[in-house]
Amino acid sequence: MRAAVYRHYGPPSFVHVETAPQPIPQRDELLVRVFASTVNRTDCGFLSGKPLVVRLFSGLRAPRATILGCEFAGEVAGVGADVSAFAVGQRVFGYSGVKFGGHAGYLTVTATGMVAEIPADVSYVEASPILEGAHYALNMLRAARVTAGQNVLVNGGTGGIGSAAVQLLVNLGARVTAVCATPHLSMMESLGAERVVDYTLEDFTALEDEFDVVLDTVGKSSFGRCRRVLAPNGIYLSSELGTLWQNPILALTTPVLRRRRVLFPIPKDTRDDALFLQGLVEAGEFRPIIDRIYPLDEICAAYEYVATGQKIGNVVIRVRDEAATE
Repeated sequence: MRAAVYRHYGPPSFVHVETAPQPIPQRDELLVRVFASTVNRTDCGFLSGKPLVVRLFSGLRAPRATILGCEFAGEVAGVGADVSAFAVGQRVFGYSGVKFGGHAGYLTVTATGMVAEIPADVSYVEASPILEGAHYALNMLRAARVTAGQNVLVNGGTGGIGSAAVQLLVNLGARVTAVCATPHLSMMESLGAERVVDYTLEDFTALEDEFDVVLDTVGKSSFGRCRRVLAPNGIYLSSELGTLWQNPILALTTPVLRRRRVLFPIPKDTRDDALFLQGLVEAGEFRPIIDRIYPLDEICAAYEYVATGQKIGNVVIRVRDEAATE
């Protein structure tokens, strides 16, 4: 099969499309014929090996999993002996944050993991970015116990996590303020944000509002800067570790020392979440934003673009044409 392979940590040029062995499913796994995948911040971090903490999971000196791509959409090409929930020919999407493998013609995934059937009117390209950003956002909102009517600010509303968070918050009935750049104000409004702040013209940390929750989905602010816009019992969450790993540290200390506090939840990858997000897509209440689509042969360019930090929503890799039979 064709696959985008890397064997050493480094820049996008370290990724090469070549022929790789097709994986064989274990008894509890699916073999998925991949049509589309994504390149996201997770993939970029594991490609570069930075921050160094990722190497605790991927390998200290060299990557153990040499084919990245934590999201995928495709067709079930085979099932293990113990699998009964899926059948050959079924269209599925999923997230494989431990094994990766989406940047290839085939991958294997545990049938009880984050994998679900693609809704009928959704293409492989549209299905491939459903889970990564959304499941991070979902874990953050659950940790903060966001409820209807709460005032929530999303910094980085146009990112993969941020654009999902805005939609999930609207679904919960929260009052959403989204922060983004000038060209994307109307996009945030179309996703349901009640208010949009243009960060090129206004510093959201200087607003007179008080927010029950601030989600920093791009890690470009801090608890210290956001504290003044937090309600007395407000919560700050970030998708990043922060300077000197301050966010995990503050998550341990602020609940004891302050009313305003930091949470840094460890995301859980469950099939229930995949089914929940599948249901929102089917109901028309969530749609992942797609910025660009690259063919597999141009995956280095996709990595380069994502690494700029300027992507809007998600970058999709078309592994094979949807009409392909092989």
